[in-house]
Amino acid sequence: MKHNIIEKLLLYLICIFFLFSFSGCTTTGGGVHIGTHPPDIKAKKGGPPPHAKAHGYRAKHTYQYYPSASVYFDAYRKVYFYLEGNNWRMSVSLPQNLRFRLGDHVTIEMDTDKPYTSYEEHKRKYPPGQLKKKKKKK
Repeated sequence: MKHNIIEKLLLYLICIFFLFSFSGCTTTGGGVHIGTHPPDIKAKKGGPPPHAKAHGYRAKHTYQYYPSASVYFDAYRKVYFYLEGNNWRMSVSLPQNLRFRLGDHVTIEMDTDKPYTSYEEHKRKYPPGQLKKKKKKK
């Protein structure tokens, strides 16, 4: 009698295990993901897919740099990078005082997702108010 109860209990536990192990599977556009949410995968154009090694590929980021306001804008991610005191901030919008003094911009292509790492170089290369003069010389 005890042997029969143990077999039934074991059978129930195995069934429950299989039900729970398969209930977490979801499909996401042809792939299989185990869990509650599909993975958030966004591949940039021209690069390897997120699951593959880069093999020397370096992602290019294009920024609009506004020298008169010390602001970078990443059009792909739609975010601004700006100085606030001694710290760089990243935001989808600019503070009111910076919006009014953006002025002209120069387009810069970089290998980093943090454009402010080259800020000192950009500040020397593109001083505020000098972009129009450089365009006229061309």
